[in-house]
Amino acid sequence: MTEILLINPNTTRSITDLVLRTARGFAAKGTRLRAATGRFGPRYIASRVGYAVAGHAAVDALANDRGTKDAVVLACFGDPGLAALKEIADVPVVGMADASILQACAMGDRFSIVTGGERWKSMLEEFVAGHGLSSRLASVRTVAPTGADIARNPKAAMALLAEGCTACAREDGADVVILGGAGLAGLAAKLAKAVEVPLLDGVACALSMAEGLAGQAPRKASVGSLSRPAPVDSIGLSPALKKTLLAK
Repeated sequence: MTEILLINPNTTRSITDLVLRTARGFAAKGTRLRAATGRFGPRYIASRVGYAVAGHAAVDALANDRGTKDAVVLACFGDPGLAALKEIADVPVVGMADASILQACAMGDRFSIVTGGERWKSMLEEFVAGHGLSSRLASVRTVAPTGADIARNPKAAMALLAEGCTACAREDGADVVILGGAGLAGLAAKLAKAVEVPLLDGVACALSMAEGLAGQAPRKASVGSLSRPAPVDSIGLSPALKKTLLAK
């Protein structure tokens, strides 16, 4: 049995439920999933300040989790706190955006991302640039509704999302389009017939990578930038996170 923890650093529990339900639809036989929701921060991440707070919420959620796990999925497109989670986790940690862009590159030469909320355009362009993949990015297109809006009423956004994905393929030259955002989980399958290039679901990408890494059971790095950091005392953190940061 493979145990995977999904962390939603948004504080909206219905988004966590959506991600968990979608992940269960893609999970391999023998994979058991459970999910944690951020204890504090934005209801839905739609800005840089929200992103920064969500990174704290993500590491706090991991520190407070006591369940068995073979891998962790950071269930927020844009991956706030991903590197920090990798530092403190003893198992592989996979981000939705990270897994999606890597799998998109495996499928085609250039990819696009479609998501909700206008601020995510520049944020995701910076994210892709940080991975050294700007030359592979055809475009980032956003629709007016935020991911939270889309999660509440997906039917109302389907035409906008299909239009955006089609423009990525026809106008921007994308070979593959990623539907980015926890609030868009599960919509790629519903839009697939309306778009002329492959659509990737961020949850599916992250889960498949997490399952693969969990099966390999790689050791935790003992040296390098993602080894456990030196113990540091802190104030104002949850007891569990403070304890985690003091661990050797």
